[in-house]
Amino acid sequence: MMKSIKDVRRHGQFIPKNPTKYVGRYPIVVRSSWERSMCQWLDKNLNVVEWSSESIFINYFDPVKNKPRRYFPDFYVLMQGKDKKLKKFVVEVKPHKETKPPNNRGNKSAKTKMYESRTYSTNQAKWNAARMWCDKMGMIFLILTEKEMFGK
Repeated sequence: MMKSIKDVRRHGQFIPKNPTKYVGRYPIVVRSSWERSMCQWLDKNLNVVEWSSESIFINYFDPVKNKPRRYFPDFYVLMQGKDKKLKKFVVEVKPHKETKPPNNRGNKSAKTKMYESRTYSTNQAKWNAARMWCDKMGMIFLILTEKEMFGK
């Protein structure tokens, strides 16, 4: 995935204070305040050996578009654990509501219900492919929501 000036203008950019830990391509595009918070945490955390943003792609089949596509998880992270062993992670940052099946009760429009259903289906396909890919690569796939990131 080619990161462009257009992406930076539209979403924003993160500039690391510890650039030797960052092993991805520049610019580091942040698409949400939560991704910016994750970048700050990765940059400052002494246990993070290296990290990158949207540097890995995983092939998956999109059930909504009915075709093969590529998924670019938000982060790759190499961390040293308390046991001093290195562990590799692929991390996706998402709102908690997008990790659960959509709730179709209430006064939602048909358009909103369809959007939420498609988003959930696509996310599940991406994440299932990511779990299988990570298992093959000896990595750990994590989905971080506001609950894990901010205790909300």
